[in-house]
Amino acid sequence: MNAVPANLQSDANVPRAEATRLRVLLVEDNSADAELVLRALRRGGFDVTSAMAKTQQDFRRELKSHAPDVVLADYNLGQWRGIEALRILKEEQLDIPLILVSGALGDVTAVECIKQGVTDYVLKDSLTRLPVSVRRALREKEFERERKRAQKELARKITELARSNHDLEQFAYVASHDLQEPLRMVAAYTQLLAEKYKGRLDEQADKYIHYAVDGANRMQTLIQDLLAFSRAGKEGMALAPTDCNTLVEAALKNLEAAIHDGQATVNYGGLPTISANGGQLQQVFQNLIGNAIKFRGADPPVIDISADQVGEDWLFAVSDNGIGIAPEHAENIFVVFQRLHTREEYSGNGIGLAICKKIIQRHGGRIWVESQAGQGTTFKFTLPVAAVESTAETTQAMAAAAAG
Repeated sequence: MNAVPANLQSDANVPRAEATRLRVLLVEDNSADAELVLRALRRGGFDVTSAMAKTQQDFRRELKSHAPDVVLADYNLGQWRGIEALRILKEEQLDIPLILVSGALGDVTAVECIKQGVTDYVLKDSLTRLPVSVRRALREKEFERERKRAQKELARKITELARSNHDLEQFAYVASHDLQEPLRMVAAYTQLLAEKYKGRLDEQADKYIHYAVDGANRMQTLIQDLLAFSRAGKEGMALAPTDCNTLVEAALKNLEAAIHDGQATVNYGGLPTISANGGQLQQVFQNLIGNAIKFRGADPPVIDISADQVGEDWLFAVSDNGIGIAPEHAENIFVVFQRLHTREEYSGNGIGLAICKKIIQRHGGRIWVESQAGQGTTFKFTLPVAAVESTAETTQAMAAAAAG
């Protein structure tokens, strides 16, 4: 071990209450230069504890025994170069700032050293700058430590949230699936009761039977919608080149009866081919078109579907001339089972837009509405131009990156 003389190892001139404690490992083969470096640090307000290494073997040993806050390395040494200390730090997986303190260092060499990972460099004839450089290096190290800590915490919370969402989706799926059979029995027997005894009992009994049958049917519809919502999160996200024009055509075919009854006109064309899950994205178009037909105004529905590239996303718009939505409900309509109208006015359980939001988010996009009551509605959503990873893959990648 090549240690700095005892009278150089700690600060005797600066009061301890005012000095910043600092453990320094000097990569230096000249004791006089080492004394000048430590004196500059003491004058800069540091309470210094130090050790000195002349060879690579000394450096490795002192790293383990000294646990320095910062490494100050001369660039030119007799047996090796101070920049090689950086390689050793990386091999040992130590995140310790390294500052070159050299008598002469050309600009090209200095830039190359910085590119390799050196924190800073200070010339020996400008040692008054050394305390400033050390403090900046320590701040950057602390910022980096906090960033990594925050990144790990974020990854942990994302993982927990993904697990919680998965558990909730699994619960919704299992619960709604298991509820179907007993509910089917209730619905079947109440319907048999209505068919067999309608008109044979008094008017009040017929009303009660009607309520029971209607409630059972509504519960069946709710459970089926809940299953559809949970499946939107459980299905795989296999992406493939998908022509959105073809998806709209398929959606329109499924909505033929509603389009005919509502005398609706749907205009589309020139939609892009994107990387998507075709089945899920078709459901988005079908839900939005179906809503435009359902919530129509006095005039026959006119629905326009378009897409424009905006930066790295495709911006889709589905516009109609229907009854519109008040701005204060712009967020609520995407909540599961959120309805703005009574069942007597419009059928449905308020699940369609929640499914749309879930599908769009899983594709890496977002969806929102622009509307005024009585002035029609435009639903807009974005989808990445490039292929995206599934939510699960993204979560795993972030967690792996933080763990590394």
